[in-house]
Amino acid sequence: MKNVLALIMAGGKGERLMPLTKSRSKPAIPFGGIYLLADLSLSNCINSEVYRILVLPQYKSQTLIQHLESGWNIFSQPLGHFLRIVPPQMMTGDKWYQGTADSIRQNLEMIEEENPSHLLILSADHVYKMNYAAFKRYHDENKADVTIAVIETAKDQASEYGVLQVDPSFRVCGFQEKPKNPSPIPGNKDLCLVSMGIYLFSADVLLDLLKKDDRPDFGKDILPSILKSHKVMAYPYRRENKIEEVVFFTDEEGSRAKKPVEVAPDSGYWRDVGNLDAYWNANMDLCGLAPYFNLYGVRWPMRTNQRQFPPVKTLSVTEPNGETLHGQAKDSLVSPGCVIGGGMVRNSVLSYNVSVHRGAEIDESVIMENVDVGRFSKIKKAIISDGTKIPSNTVIGFDPKTDRKKYAVTPRGIVVVTKENFK
Repeated sequence: MKNVLALIMAGGKGERLMPLTKSRSKPAIPFGGIYLLADLSLSNCINSEVYRILVLPQYKSQTLIQHLESGWNIFSQPLGHFLRIVPPQMMTGDKWYQGTADSIRQNLEMIEEENPSHLLILSADHVYKMNYAAFKRYHDENKADVTIAVIETAKDQASEYGVLQVDPSFRVCGFQEKPKNPSPIPGNKDLCLVSMGIYLFSADVLLDLLKKDDRPDFGKDILPSILKSHKVMAYPYRRENKIEEVVFFTDEEGSRAKKPVEVAPDSGYWRDVGNLDAYWNANMDLCGLAPYFNLYGVRWPMRTNQRQFPPVKTLSVTEPNGETLHGQAKDSLVSPGCVIGGGMVRNSVLSYNVSVHRGAEIDESVIMENVDVGRFSKIKKAIISDGTKIPSNTVIGFDPKTDRKKYAVTPRGIVVVTKENFK
């Protein structure tokens, strides 16, 4: 993989994630307590031995840039490894990045200096584990000019993505970008084959295309127009992506033990965190005994900038009537700095430095950093934005009519609360 150059698209506004993206870009949204969304694609690069990376931010990028500078300065320049942050420099004219293809076109001179054999194009706002080495092997074995990672998706959701048609060899013969009536997979009218926004180009092919074609976007413009002139292959992600992992389990004596290396159950997991419901779902997929997406792997670790906070503390608090309230967290992810003082947390994700006061109950919720949950408050199926101070006896997530009057509520009924709600 030493001749692969990864380019990570990290400029998305994330308008459907408002109000979480009010002051940060979509790739800088917290995930899983201690991570940002961008950490996942970066971790996949490192685990796949892709050590030359360009990150292309644009919209409200300061949070992301600070995070990358603090936590991702792990590369060895003498070995030719690097992570470079490349904001728009208007190298080709007086304009910002106009789309995925344009962001690369504006940096062609920098790319050509690295002389890569392949260009790996990634998004910084997807949740998944992917072995890019296997992806490249598939690309090379099929002598492809371009390979697009694809996944099966329900037809009623496919209109949010690029929809592909393939022949029996998985060569792409049709590409519709966000069609109103997407074409289903032959033999299954309920599923479509959609692009994951992950592309591998032979470098000379992409450089030639971008010099000849000034259109801004891969999915909308470039890819549909080259299906006859170039060999474009689809990579069946769930079939081909194999993440070997050490699986832990509890033995008969209650001790932690290892199983032999095997394919991780979440090798086929992928979520595009495109809206608030998808974001909440992705975080809930981390909870429980057998999570759909497992952050505790040994061979495919997720990396981030580890913040300096003290350990989690749980406290038992005795009420004036003599009742003792025990601070507990069940089936949850709780980050450093959190104090659960006589409160109960279930099936939730708590980011750094969250305080849960006595009698408070949190269920199926995402709580971002520096949130303070007041005494005897009850929160269910909610996203609480960073820095929010929840007053005592507040009830969120139990009465949809009341919630809609005070807060943003998603189509699925997830309540989104920010510190502005309590000013």
